[in-house]
Amino acid sequence: MNDLSNKELTERLIKNDIAAFNALYQKYHAAIYTNSLKLVRDKVVAEDIVQEVFISLWQNRKKLDPTQEIAGWLFVVSHNKSTTYLKRNLLSLLAQKRMVLPVADTPYAGEALVNAQVKVLKKAIEQLSPQKRKVFELCKLQRRTYAQAAVELKLSKHTVKEYLTGSVGSIKKYIKLHVNHSTLFICALSFQNFVLYF
Repeated sequence: MNDLSNKELTERLIKNDIAAFNALYQKYHAAIYTNSLKLVRDKVVAEDIVQEVFISLWQNRKKLDPTQEIAGWLFVVSHNKSTTYLKRNLLSLLAQKRMVLPVADTPYAGEALVNAQVKVLKKAIEQLSPQKRKVFELCKLQRRTYAQAAVELKLSKHTVKEYLTGSVGSIKKYIKLHVNHSTLFICALSFQNFVLYF
């Protein structure tokens, strides 16, 4: 199997070839683990994400397009799972610190509440300009310092701070303008607490 191209492996995977799946796992699991670890900074979580990525690969094998590079698919899924973990983790930490409404006081419970909060948070972040979004993700989700973000983005620390302040303001404004449903409004209030406490 090692001598087959990714296109051939994908074609075989679509046909339920477990050997093709194993070949893709052997080929990419280490790189996916490394990339996830850079984001989540937790070895156990990164390992879990790798497993989730390949479970998703198997479950979605019939939807794959052999003409599209499978490596790209794997890395996009792993990135999405990593950032979702970070958002969920932040929201969970806020709940523990009582910076959001307790689950028992909301129409949602547990997993559903976190999922709703993550959805609101994701939409609010997506409306930022590319540069502000990158600063917000680096400083708030990936826990980089102003100095680290400045080096990575080739900006001054002052500019990073300004972009971060602007992104927080934009997110709060977005929530006020776009969240009307009473249940999601709870999430909006939670997120306002989130940005104020960081």
